[in-house]
Amino acid sequence: MKPIHAWLLASSISLSVFGDPSLVKLYEELHANPELSYKEKDTASKLAQELKASGFEVTVGVGGHGVVGVLKNGAGRTLMLRADMDALPVEELTGLKYASKSKGVMHACGHDIHMANLVGVTRYLANHREEWKGTLVAVFQPAEEKGAGAKAMMKDGLFKRFPKPDFAVALHVSGEMATGTVGFHPGYALAAADSIDISIRGKGGHGALPHKAIDPVYLASAFVVDLQSLISREKDPVESAVLTVGSFHCGTKHNIISDRCDLQLTLRTFSPKVRTRLIEGLERKAKAIAMGAGAPEPVIKVDEEPLAALYNDLALGEKVVSILKKKVGEKNVIETPPVLAAEDFGRYAEGKLPIFLFWLGTIEPGRLKKQSESGKLPPLHSAQYYPDAEKALETGVPAMTAVAIGLLSSAP
Repeated sequence: MKPIHAWLLASSISLSVFGDPSLVKLYEELHANPELSYKEKDTASKLAQELKASGFEVTVGVGGHGVVGVLKNGAGRTLMLRADMDALPVEELTGLKYASKSKGVMHACGHDIHMANLVGVTRYLANHREEWKGTLVAVFQPAEEKGAGAKAMMKDGLFKRFPKPDFAVALHVSGEMATGTVGFHPGYALAAADSIDISIRGKGGHGALPHKAIDPVYLASAFVVDLQSLISREKDPVESAVLTVGSFHCGTKHNIISDRCDLQLTLRTFSPKVRTRLIEGLERKAKAIAMGAGAPEPVIKVDEEPLAALYNDLALGEKVVSILKKKVGEKNVIETPPVLAAEDFGRYAEGKLPIFLFWLGTIEPGRLKKQSESGKLPPLHSAQYYPDAEKALETGVPAMTAVAIGLLSSAP
């Protein structure tokens, strides 16, 4: 074997060096057999078997279908590597030969790549223990798409029943970056996410006699329009935030004025101060519209435990980025802007654990160029998104393996 330092400095390593051509087959199996949040039973079983085969101590059923594998390799630091398992309620339209066999369910967010990638990393580290010391904790997490899996695993004793990590690392696919590249953003990298339910109440009546009713459709419509001023006029323009009304339900028939409208909103922010101000403004505007019409006060429900913003630890990030540049080449490590999507990997930092998540390019450069120029590049969560898996894993497995070896070899 090459000495560790020479291995870390190598500019590129293919899957053949890892001796793991079966990873692509594993990815295809995972892609073809997706399971929704809270239902990842078969996926968890397959991944538990993979970890057991590599010599990990494996515990299943952590926080639902969560799988935890522990590999102790002498004295040293403890690193947690995490991949999420759940798929989305999306009908796949990729036309792939290994497309989803489950109607209405698809790995449209790349969790299949995350899992295959972590399996590749754990196989390598288990078979090359002479290259590192310490403890590796491999976590396959359920229910990320619900923002609930990390919380459930911690509540079930992730940091008490198993070796407590000194740091944790994950990767996430990018549908906008070329294979062979990785991306990162120091500090706040992904947003906090609030789910907000609002019932705008009125007074039901006949559609031909609106003066004898209080129309909640009108009130809710005015509220949705007025919400836009929160972003444009009440938020500091240099701060990022998104407020989207994703669901608007009211009424049953053409000529009936209903007595309520139910709205579902998502709020994305980085700054806790901005989050508080926008929620307060939202509540104020809903109540003001109701008061102006003489309607009952709206019922507003804000998540009691929202999904926190993901903050990439700066000190840990410096180490990780340095390792990535040595492994995949400096020009292939790209600092990316923050994203207002959310990821519950950030929850692990709530226990004062330094965490770092980086992006993995998944689209072959030629396809990326062609689809970008035509405006037909599918985003994550699209029914048409798919990664160029082999090329993505050829970068992702060596990159994360190098990060693991580098961090476990670093001085406390």
